[in-house]
Parts: sequence; C-alpha cells; structure tokens
Amino acid sequence: MTGQAITDPASAALVFYRKWRPSSFSELVGQEHVSRTLRQSIKQGRVSHSYLFCGPRGSGKTTTARIIAKAVNCLDPQDGDPCNDCDPCRTINAGRFMDIIELDAASNRGIDEIRDIREKVNFAPAQGKRKVYIIDEAHMLTEAASNAFLKTLEEPPPHVIFVLCTTDVHKILPTIISRCQRFDFRRIASELIYGRLAEITEAEGVTADPEAIRLVARHAAGSLRDAENLLEQLVVSSTAGATASR
Repeated sequence: MTGQAITDPASAALVFYRKWRPSSFSELVGQEHVSRTLRQSIKQGRVSHSYLFCGPRGSGKTTTARIIAKAVNCLDPQDGDPCNDCDPCRTINAGRFMDIIELDAASNRGIDEIRDIREKVNFAPAQGKRKVYIIDEAHMLTEAASNAFLKTLEEPPPHVIFVLCTTDVHKILPTIISRCQRFDFRRIASELIYGRLAEITEAEGVTADPEAIRLVARHAAGSLRDAENLLEQLVVSSTAGATASR
C-alpha cells in the first residue's frame, strides 16, 4: 500500500525516509505479523501498558511505536488504524503532540533520566487520551537505570504506555523483558523494499531504472531506511535519471 507523505509544509525538504515514513499499520512493510496483532489490540481495546520491539535497524520499530501512539489517541480509528484526519492525528503527524515523549537511551542512559520519567509519569496527558513514552536503543540503559525502571514499567498509570525499541535485546535485563509484550521485527525482503522504493520514485516524479532500484534494495540488507537513503543519494547525484550504472 502506498504510504502517505507527511503533510507539513516543510515536508518537501525532508529526506525520503522521513517524508515517506508509514503513517498507519497498514502501510508498514514486511512486518505483517506485528501490524496484524497490534491492529487487533487497538480494535479490541486491549493495548498493553508496555511493549518491547526488537530487530535490526531500519525495520520499522520506532515508526511502529509512533503509530501505536497515534492509534491510541485517534478520535476515529479505522479498523485498528489511526484515521490520520482528526486533530490528534494531524498534530502527531506534524510533530507537535506533547504526549509522545521520545528518549534516546544511547545518550540518556542513566538513572537520572529514569527518575525524571518516574516523577512525571503520573501527570495527566496534556493533549490526548494516552501518554506514550518511546525509548530508543533501550539496551543502552545502565543496569542501575533499568532496575530503577522496573516498578514503573510493570505498573504505570492507566494513561501511560511504554514502548522500548532495541537492536540488541540480549543486552536488556530479563526482568525488563518479562514486563513487556515482545515483538520481533524481521529484516525486510529485498522484493518488498523494491516495491516501496518504486512507489516513492513514482510519487516523487523521479526517473529511475528498475534495475537500479533492485540494486539499491539488495544493497540495503533488509533495512528500508538504509534503502531510502541510498535511493535519495542516487537520485540527487544523477541529473538524467537513476540507472544501474550510476
């Protein structure tokens, strides 16, 4: 399914992987086992209080976390997907939603950051129905920080959802893993990446040789983000259209 471009006026200046980031579960590429279950949980109102998304880089972990955040705050969900038309959805797509808090654990990995979350987690959402904390590179949290996080992760307030994303689940404490609903993301097949890149080039009005797109898809080694970055480099460097020789 063709993804929708970010609707912010500045989107034309965004790199491909940001401009064409999936905005709903139905647009995720190569992770049907994840999107199917999450859509059902939204439809049935059985959303977990904590998730753990594991898998290689560029497979859609953080994107899926943002879609969850949007779906639980959407005023008119469509078959488990956010509508992308109500005020919360539009605000989230524009990056102005105060109740989605993202933390990069690679650079904010200590106990002070976790204490800050514990102090603020009880505050009611400012704009939506649910407050969603997305913790990227969660395996980088120190052991002390992870232990301090346990109680909050296990029993957060009903308005809070935690989503932990990691490329190295083996470095996460078993006590953290046991408190989350775990989803394992897969490397994306090159044919699926090719299909997505073909959609992007068509939407962008870019001339690209199918063989060049296939080479990019294979070279990306299962990472859609890497493939989109490579495609953009190829497009920018060629004035006469992207071909396999360029």
